[in-house]
Amino acid sequence: MSSIKDLVCAVIQFLREQSQRDAYTSDEQESLEVAVQCLETVFKISPEDVQLAAPYSLEEVFSQAHLKDDDTPAESPSSAPAAIEKAEQLKDEGNNYMKEQNYDAALDCYSQAVELDPNNAVYYCNRAAAHSQLGRHSDAITDCEKAISIDAKYSKAYGRMGRALAAMNKYKEAISSYQKALDLEPENESYKSYLKIAEQKVRQVPSPTSAGWGFDMTSLMNNPAFVSMAASLMQDPQVQQLMSGMMSNAGGGPAAGVGGLTDLSSLIQAGQQFAQQIQQQNPELIQQLRNHVRSRSFSGTTEEHS
Repeated sequence: MSSIKDLVCAVIQFLREQSQRDAYTSDEQESLEVAVQCLETVFKISPEDVQLAAPYSLEEVFSQAHLKDDDTPAESPSSAPAAIEKAEQLKDEGNNYMKEQNYDAALDCYSQAVELDPNNAVYYCNRAAAHSQLGRHSDAITDCEKAISIDAKYSKAYGRMGRALAAMNKYKEAISSYQKALDLEPENESYKSYLKIAEQKVRQVPSPTSAGWGFDMTSLMNNPAFVSMAASLMQDPQVQQLMSGMMSNAGGGPAAGVGGLTDLSSLIQAGQQFAQQIQQQNPELIQQLRNHVRSRSFSGTTEEHS
């Protein structure tokens, strides 16, 4: 309905139609005519106005008004600001928990903040940091990707994704993430340092004794548990024969060329056999050493959270 006048015209038209029905007595018809005259007088409406009014019946007027009320969403002007304020409080609590190294509590706070404000890239990025500290690097990468989808210029999200990728030994992908972080924040020394480490890892050629193991013999010899185990292994006749062959080859002794170690490849093979002996004797120690060496390369450091 375009105006109040059109609405009144629709009411007048309705009343006149009713007054002409045989169902009403003469007194009732007269009352309807009086009502029409009153409306025409109060709103200054003439018969021409009724004829020129918008062609809406009274039923259509009320139907449209009812639909308009149903389509109007309920307003709650205070709910959105309250949710955003609460999300910020949860983020700050999470940051404090991160400083205290209470990563589970921090993760919970960031997750609640995400639920309250799912379009804030900072909450996803901070939660990624908590995931990484808990060793959940795949989850950290997922959160970083979500943060980037919200804010493609969020350098911290690229940096944290690089660290999660590096922790998973995906150094080439980590290099790409660090480079994007540096493109957005060229003076960030942390990104430069992490990028350099990842590039070194990609260029690094595994030594014969570390291929497939994730550590070298120097790391092993510095481990007291390994030294004790090696002493026990040396009592094994097969190990003694293996080590004798290795020493004869290195010194050009009698074993060289007579069923012994005649070249570098044989020496490498002997070293691998020795490593296999270690794996069979104490596989748990091997896994512990591998985890220890990996953690030294990309250990967690204190960083500021948004």
